[in-house]
Amino acid sequence: MKTDAFALRHIGPNENDLQHMLKTIGVESIEQLIYETLPDDIRLKDPLNLDPAMTEYEFANHIQLLGNKNKVFQSYIGLGYHPTIVPAVIQRNILENPGWYTAYTPYQAEIAQGRLEAILNFQTMVIELTGMEIANASLLDEATAAAEAMTLLFDVRTREQKKNNIHKFFVSEELLPQTLSVLQTRSTPIGIELIVGNHQEFDFSEDFFGAILQYPGKFGQVYDYANFIAKANEKEIKVAVAADILSLAKLTPPGEMGAAVVLGTTQRFGIPLGYGGPHAAYFATKDEYKRSMPGRIIGVTVDTDGNRALRMALQTREQHIKRDKATSNICTAQVLLSVMAGMYAVYHGPKGLQYIANKVHASAATLANALKNLGFEQTNTAFFDTLVVKAGAQKIKKIAEANEINFYYIDDNTISISLNETTSISDLNKIVGVFASAKETQATTISDLTETNHFPENLKRRSLFLQHDVFNKYHSETALMRYIKMLERKDLALNHSMISLGSCTMKLNAAAEMLPLSNPQWNNIHPFAPLNQTEGYQKMLSKLEQQLNVITGFTGTTLQPNSGAQGEYAGLMVIRAYHQSRGDFHRNIALIPASAHGTNPASAAMAGMKVVVTKTLENGNIDVEDLREKAILHKENLSCLMVTYPSTHGVFESAIKEITKIIYDNGR
Repeated sequence: MKTDAFALRHIGPNENDLQHMLKTIGVESIEQLIYETLPDDIRLKDPLNLDPAMTEYEFANHIQLLGNKNKVFQSYIGLGYHPTIVPAVIQRNILENPGWYTAYTPYQAEIAQGRLEAILNFQTMVIELTGMEIANASLLDEATAAAEAMTLLFDVRTREQKKNNIHKFFVSEELLPQTLSVLQTRSTPIGIELIVGNHQEFDFSEDFFGAILQYPGKFGQVYDYANFIAKANEKEIKVAVAADILSLAKLTPPGEMGAAVVLGTTQRFGIPLGYGGPHAAYFATKDEYKRSMPGRIIGVTVDTDGNRALRMALQTREQHIKRDKATSNICTAQVLLSVMAGMYAVYHGPKGLQYIANKVHASAATLANALKNLGFEQTNTAFFDTLVVKAGAQKIKKIAEANEINFYYIDDNTISISLNETTSISDLNKIVGVFASAKETQATTISDLTETNHFPENLKRRSLFLQHDVFNKYHSETALMRYIKMLERKDLALNHSMISLGSCTMKLNAAAEMLPLSNPQWNNIHPFAPLNQTEGYQKMLSKLEQQLNVITGFTGTTLQPNSGAQGEYAGLMVIRAYHQSRGDFHRNIALIPASAHGTNPASAAMAGMKVVVTKTLENGNIDVEDLREKAILHKENLSCLMVTYPSTHGVFESAIKEITKIIYDNGR
């Protein structure tokens, strides 16, 4: 037995198994199977030009050495990302547990009751912290959640607004920069006009259908949005609020201010930074908008015996229903990460979350006082966890980085400092020491935290949250471990058996691939850390791009899309940009086979394309003659063909080269 062969160890079939499988399906060899399955004219003629495969041991050493090239500084950069404490009981029993990370999408409720309960906990946590009526089972990240909020508000415009083509959307200049960037991309093809400005100067014009605010603002200022939202609602302008979820344990939730949508990330609920992800976003709205809500909603029902049961209660999802009529291409949720965030709330409970939020705020308030005593001006008049300090950025940066500290430098004279759950009194003294050193003076040592709130009294949260039993009984490691294990036993995952559903999410990640996710050299780095601190990441990402170029045959690869559906969308937007660069603004027809995954037509619609469906034969192949007919019919406006390969039926199209030639011949 070749003990160091990764494929043999990971997948596990031995020679006898292979022969049995080959005999069962009626072929003599693997080569014959490939020949009969894969059209000969599309097979690679030469091996891929990739480095030789590593053994697991070689890979482990390689990834460790690569991780050593990253520098893990204390991060106070903020901007939506914060160091967090991952409770060991959650890390060990969920993140590192194949019973959770190999489970399939819960289409079959009877083998997913454990996960469905964990996700229901997540939804409940979001509903109660935000003060909203309904929440989904998570989204990808805060930026795409904001884009989903924008499209939902566009979809639920009043009849009069739709009749008058009201398409302006107000974006507060306090919005996180990465969120604004995604909104700019997503708004353009569907005809939404973004107006970025100061929310305090907004005129509530009837030309607007919606608005989005950041709570607290991108550099930490806490605003009272109650009047803004009230005035907006009077004018039928619906408001979305991107809210820091930890702050909602201390601040008035946007739902109580009348917001139509509340969204954000749950990253600081025990999810590692991971250089920007993956994390689980949250999305909550009013019950009346549930039919326009992206993603999935887990609900409570009864089984055939009348017992309580959980299921995916509402899925206004593209692949089941709407396809090219969908306003979202979201197909799945960040279940593993949302389970972790939900369990973080279960573990800490309402009092624990309040304790953490109070400590973070007290740390910020204490630091503000200490910096003031040193003679520095702090400009945020109300804040939760983030200060804005007037100081020479270059001088501070040099001293801070020498002490392995990262701040965010807004400009040459302005520095942002975002504190977090991991910040200790010792850390505060270290920060003060940096600023004292810049002034060449002695700092007063901080010994305890102030209890003074630095935001208006009317913004103090008064409503209760997380009163359900589940959030108030598993606060010890032993109790939570048993609860997690009890839920796990209700599920079927790949650590139990084969799951033959297939589709696009079926995979068994190797243990060797998962282990680095627990390594702080990889998981504890802020996405906006300076490049000279992320050499390991840069080398890894650059190598991956090069490998994907070789595998796909393309000259360039982007790693930006954070899901398959977002990758589809990115590809379609590239095609759109190509046509527009040639002045072919009229080319907007996307041919998509009926067998395509539902995200395909949804992504095309989001990219501003008109979908024309082509027929599929009974064996799952594309009907080439129907495709040819429609390509010729739409020749003048043809933009692209979007094809899943192999198809959702698992078929490699034998006519794929003929198909692509038809598209090129009629699309030039």
